[in-house]
Formats: sequence, C-alpha cells, structure tokens
Amino acid sequence: MKNKIILSTALFLIALFLLNSCNSKKEETAAVTEIEPKTETFLLQKEKLTTELRLPAELTGFQQVDLYAKVSSFVKILKVDIGSKVKKGQLLIVLEAPEISSQLAAAESRLRSMEAIYATSKSTYNRLYETSKVEGTISKNDLEMASGKKNSDYAQYQAAIAAHKEVSIMRGYLEIRAPFDGVVAARNVNLGTFVGPTSSSPLLTIQQQDKLRLAVSIPELYTGYLHQGDEMSFNVKSLPDTFKATIQRMSGALDLKLRSERVEMDVHNTKGNLLPGMVAEVVLPLNAKDSTFVIPKSAFVNAAEGTFVIKVVNHKATRIDVKKGREIDDKIEIFGDLNSKDKLIKIASEEIKEGDDIKE
Repeated sequence: MKNKIILSTALFLIALFLLNSCNSKKEETAAVTEIEPKTETFLLQKEKLTTELRLPAELTGFQQVDLYAKVSSFVKILKVDIGSKVKKGQLLIVLEAPEISSQLAAAESRLRSMEAIYATSKSTYNRLYETSKVEGTISKNDLEMASGKKNSDYAQYQAAIAAHKEVSIMRGYLEIRAPFDGVVAARNVNLGTFVGPTSSSPLLTIQQQDKLRLAVSIPELYTGYLHQGDEMSFNVKSLPDTFKATIQRMSGALDLKLRSERVEMDVHNTKGNLLPGMVAEVVLPLNAKDSTFVIPKSAFVNAAEGTFVIKVVNHKATRIDVKKGREIDDKIEIFGDLNSKDKLIKIASEEIKEGDDIKE
C-alpha cells in the first residue's frame, strides 16, 4: 500500500513538471510573437513646400565708370574731389596739351586756305561755263581743265575739314565731363599730374548712388524657384533696418566656375544710407508653383548606389530611385516615379533589401 502511494505521488509530480514545461514553452512562443517589430508606413501626399534661402550679396552702384585721359597731357584744372556730387555733362577736369593747340591752329589755317582756293576755282569754272554757252568762245578742253581743278580743290577742302574735325575732337578730350549724375568715388590725380592713354589708374571714378544694384549668385538647385518680379528682403551689418527689393534681371545662364545664376535687384537708395560695396544677406523666398511629393527625412535613403525610398507593394519592399529637392526642418522634397497614396516605409535604411517581406 505504501508503495502505491509513493508511485502515485511520483506520477503526479512528473505530470505537474511536464505541464509546467508546456506552459513555459507557450509563454516563450507568445513572447517572441509579441516582440516581432512592425514596419511603420505612410501614404505619400503632395504638398507646396515653402522655404527661404539666405545668401550673401553685394551692393554696387547702378552705373559706375572709370574716367581716363585719351591724350598725353597735364592736369590743368581739377574741379571735384572725393564725395563731390556731379551732374551729367558737368566739367570735372581740364587737361593741358600745347601740341594739341598747335595742331588745331595749323588745321584751322589749312582749312581757311583750302576754302579760299576751292572758292576761287569754283568761281573760275562757273564763269567759263557761262561763257561757253556762246559757241566758239571757250574751248572744250579749257572747260574740262577748269572742272578738274574745281573738283580737285573741293577734295582738298573736304580733307582739310576732316583734319580740322579730328584735331577738334582731340581738343575736346582735354575736357573731362561727367557721363551721368553721380558721386565721385575715387580721385587719383592732382594738379600738374602727367596723364595719358597708358596710365594704369583712372583720373576719377564716378558712381550712381541714388540707385544701386544688389547682385546675388543663386545655386543651380534653386534657380527654378525664382522669377523676375519676385520680392525679397535683405539686411546689411551696419544698419538695423530690413530693406525690400524686387528681382529685375536674371542672367539665364550658369557661371561655369560657381555653377550658379547671377540675379540682380534694383535698390532705390533715396536716403543714401546704403553704400556701394556693402555686403548684404539676402532672404530669397523659394515658392514652388506646383505641389510636389514631400516625405519625412527618415524615409529618404542616401546610399552608395544612389538615393531612393522604399515602397511597399503586396507586403514586399520595392526600392524607387528618386532625386532630392529642397529640405526644411524634418521634411524633404523628392522627385521620382511615384504616385499619390503610394505606401512608403517611414524609417527606411539600406538594410531593407528589394523583395523583403514587410509586416505592417
């Protein structure tokens, strides 16, 4: 009887042990099943991404010119200095070249001489021509010789006029005048300075400062977002104000070195507080005309084999090659063979291979 009790107890303990082992295995299997990760996905949608681009720019005079001497001469009169405001046509510098004055006097003398000779030969021809109307009074040869003399003297007279005009133009180069309204930004000569066409430095530099150019180079990636007439703002370090300007000119080509497009704005400097040469920070609005696909940055993969997103098709991973657009905060603009409502993996990586099973 005692042996039966012991046997029953042993069998009970064995059954209890086997039951606990089964329950433990079930719990482990359930735990493994529960911790299997699910892949987070989202539906692709289009948005209008609005961003700002901050770039350095430079202010320059709307017009600027360096004035040089066209003839070898000396500075006789200097009427302006740095900072002088000038008007178009205003006399700035008078140069002195004695040889020009001598050449002009000689040209005037020759012109008067040739004018008198031509007038005489013309008068002689006219008298002979009138006389020749009476038959037998003047021979045909005499009339032709008079005509030839008149034509020759006329050609010499015209040459004298051209020579006098040339020297007069050279004489005009001795007076340096302002080509437009502006300010004298630089002066490199003094009274008595010898100047000429071979001078390395200009006599004066004139700038138009009531209207300035603001030039900025736009990187290739952003050239498609800017258009003529777009308004932008800019700041300069020396002033606390924010200024407005409008895009007036776009080069329409990329600089081969910088791979950027030159864009210019006109700035009306009525107060005169902006100076040519200032460096400005421009805030350019980049507004897309059409909606584009925008995704979280975590869904974009930049790998050695290219840039792509991972699309889920029938619970399978499919890599779609895309091009990156603009970035703002945690979002990124992409372009590729995609459609609205496509299902993409939110946190993508190179570890997810083409054709992998995706559990959502």
